[in-house]
Amino acid sequence: MKTVTILGPSQSGKSSLAAALAGLDAGRARSLNMFGETAVTLFNYLDQDWAFLECAGGSDALAQVGTALAASDAAVLCVPADPDAAVLAAPYLRLLEASGLPTMIFLNKMDAAQGRTAEIAAALQTYSAHGIVLREIPIREGDEITGVVDLISERAWAFHEGERSSLVEMPDSARAREEEARAELLEQLSDYDDHLLEELIEDQKPLTEELYDVATRVLQHHDLIPAFLGSASHGFGLTRLMKSLRHEVPGVEALSERLEDTPVAVGIFGDQIKHLGKTVLIRAVGQPVQPGSVVMGETIGSIVDIDTKTAVTELKPGDVGLTVKTEHLALRAPVYGANGALDTPDWASAHKPKNRVLIAPESDRDEARLSTALGKLADIDPGLSVGQDGLSGKTVLATQGVLHQRRVLEKLSDVFGINVATEVIPPALRETISKAGGTHYRHRKQSGGAGQFADVVIEVAPLPRGSGFVFAETVKGGAVPRNYMSAVEAGVREALESGPNGLQVVDVQVTLTDGKHHAVDSSDFAFRMAAKSAVREALAGCKPVVLQPIDRIAIHVPSIYSGGLMPLVSGLKGQVLGFDAHPDAPGWDVFNALLPSNAEAELFLALGSATRGTAWFQTELDHYEETFEDLAKLMPA
Repeated sequence: MKTVTILGPSQSGKSSLAAALAGLDAGRARSLNMFGETAVTLFNYLDQDWAFLECAGGSDALAQVGTALAASDAAVLCVPADPDAAVLAAPYLRLLEASGLPTMIFLNKMDAAQGRTAEIAAALQTYSAHGIVLREIPIREGDEITGVVDLISERAWAFHEGERSSLVEMPDSARAREEEARAELLEQLSDYDDHLLEELIEDQKPLTEELYDVATRVLQHHDLIPAFLGSASHGFGLTRLMKSLRHEVPGVEALSERLEDTPVAVGIFGDQIKHLGKTVLIRAVGQPVQPGSVVMGETIGSIVDIDTKTAVTELKPGDVGLTVKTEHLALRAPVYGANGALDTPDWASAHKPKNRVLIAPESDRDEARLSTALGKLADIDPGLSVGQDGLSGKTVLATQGVLHQRRVLEKLSDVFGINVATEVIPPALRETISKAGGTHYRHRKQSGGAGQFADVVIEVAPLPRGSGFVFAETVKGGAVPRNYMSAVEAGVREALESGPNGLQVVDVQVTLTDGKHHAVDSSDFAFRMAAKSAVREALAGCKPVVLQPIDRIAIHVPSIYSGGLMPLVSGLKGQVLGFDAHPDAPGWDVFNALLPSNAEAELFLALGSATRGTAWFQTELDHYEETFEDLAKLMPA
C-alpha cells in the first residue's frame, strides 16, 4: 500500500481531488472522517492499494499535517490556479521543503484559471528552494482551457466533462509553447542526470522511457517538484496525475530511510469515537503489526479497518488501520518504536498554540472528568496543549485558533458530555516600588496561655528590573535570634505575593534591621506574621507601580507581508526591532519585535487577517516594564 498526503490551502479543492482520484478505478473507495477535519480514503488503482490522507486547509489545521507527512510516501499539494493564491500555499511548501518528502503540485480549477500557468508556477517558486517544473501545459481555445500537453511524452489530451481525457493531435497553436516548456523541463532534469545532459548538448532526442526514469528519480530524491494541471470537480487531468503517482512514488522502504530510525509504526490521525473510545490511525512501517504486538513498550489492542467494524488480523509494512483501546499511543510523539517513541522530526511537530483561554466545566461535578477528557484529546491532537494558569489556578486550553478551539469544545460536549465555559486569561502583571521606605511593626497577642510577640524593623528598597527579590538582615546583638530569620523571610515572601495593587511584588530588597523578642511569647508564627504585616505597611508608602510583561516576538511571515506588520505592531504599542530574510525558508522573513504580552491575543487575530492566515509567531519573556495605564484597563472585562 502506498500512502499520499493531499494538502493545501482552504478552498483549493483537496476533498474533490481525493474523491476524484480514488474513483478512477472500478473498485469502491472507502473513507473515514476523523477529528480535526482530517480524513483517510482507501482504494485500489490498477491492482495497487492506496491510502490518501487529507488535512483541512487553514492555519488552524496545519498542526495535523506533520503527522500525516511523517507517515506518507509522497504528497500532493493542491493549489488554485491563481498566482495571487500562491502565498496561501507558502506554509505548506515550507513544511514540504523541510520534510524532504517527494512532492507533486496539482494546479486545480484550471477551468477558471486566473493567470497563465507559467505565472502560477513562478509565484509558487518564490516559496520553494527546489525547482518547480511544469510537466504539462494547457491547450487553449480563446480564454478556455480544453486540454493539456504532456511535456515528456509530447502527447495532447482533450478534456471531457466528467469523463476521461482523450488522446488528440497537438494543436498548432500549442506547439511553440510546448517546445519552449519542454526545453525548460529537460534542462532542469539534466541537472540531475549526466547522460541526459550529454544528449541535450549533442542535440539528440532523449527516449520517452528515459525521461520518465529520470523524472522518477528526481521526484523520489525530492530534487524537483513537478506540477500537473487539471480540475478535480470536472474530472480534468486526473488520470495523468494518478499514473505519475503510481509509477514515480516510492514505497514504504523509502519512508524508513527518511525517518532514519526505522519505526514499527507511525501515528497519523486520532479520534474519540463514542462506541470505540480512543482510536489512532497508524501505518505499519518496519514490521507487521498485529493485535498484541508490542509497540511503544506495551501491547496493541484491537485493530480495525477504517469502517470501524471489520477486524484486521495484521497490518503489513505500508498498510494503515485503526487501533482501538490502545491508550498508550499518542500523536504528540507519533513515531513509534517497539520500546518507546523515536525522535519526531522538528518539521512534524506543531507550532506552539497561541489561542489561549481559561476553561471550567459548567457543572462542578465534571471537574475531574474534564481533566481526563482533555488529556485524551491532547493525546490525539498534536496542536492542542493543556496547562494551568499560575495566577488563578484554572485550566488553560491552548489551541491553534478559534476554529480549532470550537472543534475541541464540541468534542468535549458531544463525546464526553461536558459543557464548559471560557474566560480570557488575565495578564501576568506584577508590581514594584519606586522609592525606598521602612516601618517598625510589633505583633502582640495575649490569649490566656502563651502569648504572641514579635517586633521587627524593616526597610524596603527598589532593585533593577529583573532582579527579583532579595532578603537581607543587619540585626546586631541578637535582638532577633537567628532561629527566627527563616520565619521572618517566610513572612516577607507571603507579603510580596499580593502588593498594594493585588499583584505579585518583584524587584525589591527587604532588609530586617532591628527588632525585639520575648523569651516565652516569641515564636516562628509570631515573627512570620510581624514580617508580613510590616512589609505590607511599608510597601503602601513606597509609591508602588504596576509592571507589565514585555515579550520578544519572532513572527514568521511571507516577505510580501513584512512591511504591513510595522504599523500593526506599533498600533499594539509594540517596538519593531526589524526583520531579516529567513535563512532556510525562501520567500519568508522573521520579523522581530517587543510587545506587551497582554496584546498577544490581539496580535494573533490581527496577524491572521493581515497575512491571510499564513504567519505565526514565537514568544519568550524579555523583561517587565512600568506601565502608566489604568490597572482596570489592563485586566480582562
